[in-house]
Amino acid sequence: MRHKTFLFTTIACAWLLSLLHFYGCGGSSSQPMRPKIGYVLMVRDATLEEARRGFFDALRDSGFEQGKTLEVIDQNAEGDIANLNQILDYFLAQRVMLIATNPTVATVAAVSKTQTVPICMMVSPRPDLAALSKSPSEAPKNLFGVYETLSYIDTSIALIKDVFPNAKRIGTIFNTSEPNSVNAMNRLRAMCNLLGYELIEAGITNSNESQQAAQNLLSKNIDVFFALPDNIIFSSFETIKQTLDSKRVPIVTSEVGLVKRGALFAYGADMYEWGRQAGQIAVRILRGESGRLEEVRVRKRVFNARIAETFNLPIPESFQRL
Repeated sequence: MRHKTFLFTTIACAWLLSLLHFYGCGGSSSQPMRPKIGYVLMVRDATLEEARRGFFDALRDSGFEQGKTLEVIDQNAEGDIANLNQILDYFLAQRVMLIATNPTVATVAAVSKTQTVPICMMVSPRPDLAALSKSPSEAPKNLFGVYETLSYIDTSIALIKDVFPNAKRIGTIFNTSEPNSVNAMNRLRAMCNLLGYELIEAGITNSNESQQAAQNLLSKNIDVFFALPDNIIFSSFETIKQTLDSKRVPIVTSEVGLVKRGALFAYGADMYEWGRQAGQIAVRILRGESGRLEEVRVRKRVFNARIAETFNLPIPESFQRL
């Protein structure tokens, strides 16, 4: 009797182990491994977070859900270049299938680290504008994702004429160490010169200088502040806005996300849709298809209704109300 019980137990255990192996609980080769990607954000703020949200929504909607069908190493460099480089080195050591970068600084750093692992960029300019190539057609072979050009600045500045016809002086703050900010600054200078505006500039290198820079602009009697798309503006926007509010200086920008945070109006890329578009390209790469570089598709004209009321301004019909 004991012999039969032992035999039955042995057979039952063997059967259970075979089931575990078949369903992937006991064998390493029973199921394909989840793809692993690295996502790096240079600095966490509300505007860049919108792109991040759109990116992961696109992946999830295509069947790549974090923690289930996709392994994600999600990192924030906290605005520190040393941290950023360490994060990228860790991604490579972990043999990620793809690196997603947000914004420009992270993209540039990733390209310098690898020429083989696919890089999917967002909230970044066209590669040649970020000094990653000599021309639009010579981008790094492993660089994919969604870029912006500088043409949005032309439209944004032209709209100031419509909303503030009496404005003469435009103030701005730019990051002297960020290529994207410098390129945008050059385009802004050219457009202001063309339209007859006096441009008052404040070049800084970190967000701790933002408040003083904004105060200096106020001392020069600017009529409008133009918020350029760079990390310093994103991370210190509330500080800049609080300073400008003391003299009732309106903020115009090219970033829809900044309008949600208190800028008056913007013409520019929708950050959520930008990230979502990049996520759709990442899906192609995860499926083994070819990646691609695309210009951002969704741009909007948006007006902050609450801020408009404080300036007694009507919202133009061509703008979306926020």
